[in-house]
Amino acid sequence: MNDARVRRRLLLTGAGAAAAAVLTGCDRAAPAPARRADALASPAASPSVSGATAGPDAALRRKIASLLVVGFRGETVTDNDWIVRAIRNGLGGVILFDRDLQTNAVRNISSPTQAAALVKSLRQASPGRLIVSIDQEGGQTSRLNPANGFPASQSEAEIGAANNPGTTRTWAEGIAKDLTTIGANLNYAPVVDLDVNPDNPAIGKLGRSFSGDPDVVVGNATIELQAHRNAKVKTVIKHFPGLGSATGNTDFDVVDVSGSWQERELEPFQRLIAAGVVDSVMAAHILNTRLDPDHPASLSRAVVTDLLRGKLGWKGPVVSDDMQAAAITRKVPADQAVTLALQAGVDLLVFANQQVYDESVVDSTIDTIVGQIRSGSLTETQLDQAVARVDALRPTS
Repeated sequence: MNDARVRRRLLLTGAGAAAAAVLTGCDRAAPAPARRADALASPAASPSVSGATAGPDAALRRKIASLLVVGFRGETVTDNDWIVRAIRNGLGGVILFDRDLQTNAVRNISSPTQAAALVKSLRQASPGRLIVSIDQEGGQTSRLNPANGFPASQSEAEIGAANNPGTTRTWAEGIAKDLTTIGANLNYAPVVDLDVNPDNPAIGKLGRSFSGDPDVVVGNATIELQAHRNAKVKTVIKHFPGLGSATGNTDFDVVDVSGSWQERELEPFQRLIAAGVVDSVMAAHILNTRLDPDHPASLSRAVVTDLLRGKLGWKGPVVSDDMQAAAITRKVPADQAVTLALQAGVDLLVFANQQVYDESVVDSTIDTIVGQIRSGSLTETQLDQAVARVDALRPTS
């Protein structure tokens, strides 16, 4: 894979496919008192959220809600909590964090028993198959860690340095076991970015890449993906089309990789997709004018639809990085970003509620999308396609 001509053919033809976000924590409210799960599961126990279950747009609003994953504060929930009302009204999923970004206080996870009880309550509140997602990469990016009663895990960089299939399998099975312990069913992992820039504050310096060698990345990622499948936990490979050369972190800055990105950064994505081991792909918030002169990758039809779906042949769900990350909010208004992401071909929109904490984010996002459908900027056919793809990420039971 070192031949530049081969790398260019991978990018321009997609023949290889035929042949073969650090999301962070933020402030939380004081934990609400525990309550009986049977009362929590009763749809009649809480009011609707901003007309989400009533009116002429009720079905449309529930459809849109199913495409959203949202973060919230609290180690327990009650039927009066806004996140529970949103789940009852069709919210697609939640994302859990160990600590808050703004206060460094515990957010959702303080122990295995507590986290499992929280997830059980959330899933009982859902009329469908709720996505319960988390960043559990290993190493520093581990929401389940010794501070909240889980085993320590090695980073991808440590696993890649060893590059031993048995070691990787044991490590990956341990991560998957921790997820099933609490009932999480979607992991934003593995990172398959190449470690192009070891000084990268978002990847290299945090040990989040297996290696700068595509063969090492693909080999170890394949084992990890298979371990998650065996545990019935879905995965999200990230950050397409490659964040490894960056000099900034998209959570906190607008990051431009136009001058540093290399075409070989596509290889892990392309080879894993071709091998049939991928559940979903995360679109990064990076600017790469070599691929799109105007939009970040996550808001770019040229990147998501033309390159990822077209040339690399990916037919499954595409997941956004945190839509409230500075790389987006400093460049594009929130309503425009949501519209561009869906137009680009992103299916599942993630709002970590970390950079800001917005209890109305579900309703405001739904309002935006309803308005765009009414104006013709988006179509219900697009939504239906996204819903069908996201359905593949939902737990089977």
